[in-house]
Amino acid sequence: MARQLRGVAGLFKVGSQLFTSEGPRAVEKLAGMGFGIFLDLKFHDIPNTVAGAVAAAADLPKVRMLTLHTLGDATMMRAARDAIAGRKTRPALLGVTILTNMDALALRRTGISGSPGSRALALARLAKQSGLDGVVASAHEALAIRRACGPKFLIVVPGVRPASTALNDQSRVATPSQAIQAGADYLVVGRPITEAANPRDAALAIAREIASAKRRSR
Repeated sequence: MARQLRGVAGLFKVGSQLFTSEGPRAVEKLAGMGFGIFLDLKFHDIPNTVAGAVAAAADLPKVRMLTLHTLGDATMMRAARDAIAGRKTRPALLGVTILTNMDALALRRTGISGSPGSRALALARLAKQSGLDGVVASAHEALAIRRACGPKFLIVVPGVRPASTALNDQSRVATPSQAIQAGADYLVVGRPITEAANPRDAALAIAREIASAKRRSR
């Protein structure tokens, strides 16, 4: 599938399922094909462990962005930042805020008060204060995060679904156009492409929608 998407996708996401089954070899193989990597392993542990994991991840080839959970708190995020601070080149560190499958009821069940939007915004502010380069957040929170954290703070939006596709297990979703208009820098699109009858055509259609949305936003 990676070969089919050559020239269409900006980065390839390596998530926990692929990394668990194939390990660093998956990153190395995609990097060997010339692709940049979004390493989405969502590190969440004590600061020392996360620092070591981030340092190891940054040693993998062509890793441009990697993720850790903002709920690990500021000490953990600062440890991750410090683990790669002295490198000449390093991946962008992104803090995962509130997962896009979680609504207000799901948050309450985990003991987190407030709406997904208010929690995501608070966690984005904490990520910026802790020295991260950006966050992963739904399009529903992107505009508020952009206003609070400024134009250089990266916002990566998952849960992107073209209007004609199924929601799957997501609850806070947006179309590619909506995500771009909300201020996203990068969109994460998985199943609408990987489960399509023709993944390349599906990716091209999304790319055209993104380009059109960007033109309208200027």
